[in-house]
Amino acid sequence: MVGCSPSLGKATPTPTPLKETNWLEFSSTVANIPGLIAGVDEVGRGCLFGPVVAAAVILPASALPELTAAEIKDSKKLSSVRRVKLAQQIYSLATDWKIGYASTAEIDQMNILQATLLAMRRAVHKLKVQPELCLIDGNQLVKDLPVPQQTIIKGDERSLAIAAASIVAKVWRDDLIMRLATKYPMYDLANNKGYGSKKHLLALLKYGSSPLHRKSFRPCQISGIEV
Repeated sequence: MVGCSPSLGKATPTPTPLKETNWLEFSSTVANIPGLIAGVDEVGRGCLFGPVVAAAVILPASALPELTAAEIKDSKKLSSVRRVKLAQQIYSLATDWKIGYASTAEIDQMNILQATLLAMRRAVHKLKVQPELCLIDGNQLVKDLPVPQQTIIKGDERSLAIAAASIVAKVWRDDLIMRLATKYPMYDLANNKGYGSKKHLLALLKYGSSPLHRKSFRPCQISGIEV
């Protein structure tokens, strides 16, 4: 396993007719790696409610120009409608993709960082196609991966595979939270997706935390009625 390499951001892109040439997959650093590459990213790390979710996505080389033309980017910079549309495109193009998550109980037991890495590891382990390398968003290596890994700071802005993973993870988690929102309507989850919005924090003060709130997070430790 190897850590983050500063050379990744400075690699000279190979010639391409596409408008965007800043993606790592078009640089000699990544493009020359033999075999398939998986992008791995997480979503929900800063939420007060629900699991932290990760996705691992393997894209074939043939998918890269199409996704670049579709103006794929970090999921946080996309509207929900655009994310869903891109997710559908990723599902159809990907060689393989899988979701892994860590529950609120696991987050409270081991802390959010370790739970995030656990979710990432689970996503990679579920892949039916084994990649040659995993590109991991962030600066933390994931323990016990079956394949080599490379950490990429701000990877969802630099790697198409990581950006695709961020979109897949976000769409999957949002869909889960929307279903849970009907069970816990008082927290306004349909709008905040589990993050600490003003309405969410006021609801915690009024109702207390639910069984799916992260009790290790300070805003969820307020006294109140267990829903």
